[in-house]
Amino acid sequence: MDVLQLVTTRRPFFHKQVEALERHGINCTVLEVPGGDEATRSPMAYLRFYTESLSAAPWQYDLVHANYGLTAPMALAQPTRPVVLSLWGSDIFGQYDRLSRQCATLADEVVVMSSAMADALGEACHVIPHAVDFEQFEPVPTETAKETLGWDDSRYHVLFPYDPDRAEKDHPRAVRVIDAVNERLDTPVSLEVVHGVAHDRVPTYMNAADALILTSTHEGSPNAVKEALACNTPVVSVNVGDVASLIDGAARSAVCADDEELTTALTATLQSSEAVHGRAAVEPLRLDRMAERLTAVYRSAIDRRCA
Repeated sequence: MDVLQLVTTRRPFFHKQVEALERHGINCTVLEVPGGDEATRSPMAYLRFYTESLSAAPWQYDLVHANYGLTAPMALAQPTRPVVLSLWGSDIFGQYDRLSRQCATLADEVVVMSSAMADALGEACHVIPHAVDFEQFEPVPTETAKETLGWDDSRYHVLFPYDPDRAEKDHPRAVRVIDAVNERLDTPVSLEVVHGVAHDRVPTYMNAADALILTSTHEGSPNAVKEALACNTPVVSVNVGDVASLIDGAARSAVCADDEELTTALTATLQSSEAVHGRAAVEPLRLDRMAERLTAVYRSAIDRRCA
């Protein structure tokens, strides 16, 4: 099967998805929207992308897969090939929600990252979260990872794996919680803001962290949570996306309703030495399983168009 993949930005999890699909016999050609990322691109970048996507002769493929809502109009512009639309989270919960919802009604099949997204969309869809590369994200001793990074072993390190300038990630809330935890513990706690590092270095940060904190206002199926759990790093989070189901079965991890609960849960997490078992909790999200499910969606879209 030959699939034209349209994507706004080639993020690491998307690369892994394409690699897994190709291992399952799906030949993928990827076109990326030019000119920066979703926040900085001009409308002209999408007009150029429209031309590029048509120049790629999509009718020569078996299917067009639009990854993220902003690529859906380009996928739907060609009327001859079935379209699968994957929504990632911010395209439903953010400023592009109206466009994403309209395009979802026109796509042959729709994929979302979590049950919460499916409920918000209100359309027939498949829940297939982005997967975890278990070969890349695997546990190593915390002390070894801290030594590699030069982190002080005499203090706790809590990972915030996002750009603090992204408003939806709510970095100020994470700072408030860490300040409150510091008031309760004798051992100092540092909030480690990590973003923009090479993806192959991220597992070292995940393993060096004593916990990961998630304070986002909205999420689909946050990859950072899955990657942390695959490294057996505990997660303390607000109740967004599918985090509650991701941490189900993982010890020393919690979903919280407010700052007080976040503070209490993170304090307990840092003081505990109980084994996390996070890797077992996310084992169903291996890359090859995701590729099998997406392949089935592709075949369904093709069959629907041919019916």
